[in-house]
Amino acid sequence: MKKKFLAGVLVSCLTASLATTAFAAEHTVQMLNGNATGVMVFEPALLNVEVGDTVTFVPKDMGHNAETVSGLAPDGSASFKGELSKPVTFTVDKEGVYVVQCNPHAIMAMVGVIVAGAPTNLADIQAKATTYSEKFVMNKERLTQILAQIK
Repeated sequence: MKKKFLAGVLVSCLTASLATTAFAAEHTVQMLNGNATGVMVFEPALLNVEVGDTVTFVPKDMGHNAETVSGLAPDGSASFKGELSKPVTFTVDKEGVYVVQCNPHAIMAMVGVIVAGAPTNLADIQAKATTYSEKFVMNKERLTQILAQIK
């Protein structure tokens, strides 16, 4: 009887684990020198996902990377830093707003935003974005404009 119970628990755990993985979505963001919205961009600039989803950043043009911006993500969330001119995949582990940058082009406001589930930390990100955006030498309003689209 005890063996049947343990086997049932094991099967239930495996089923739950597989179900979570099966429903996780995969998203792709392109890193571009430019598009219709301007130069040095992530496309899409704003991406809505769920916790557990993966986001792959793909350099369509050379010389780009993607990385989370320290302090502009949910508290306790995982960070990532991709290599130059190589794809990087990030698994979203916390609900909230994440700001991502291309390090070589951060001063050109090459930023994007991921919203996982509800934007629980949006007010905090908006407050910090003003200071972060001060380093931009062009496209100074890009991050503010992206954040303004979040509902």
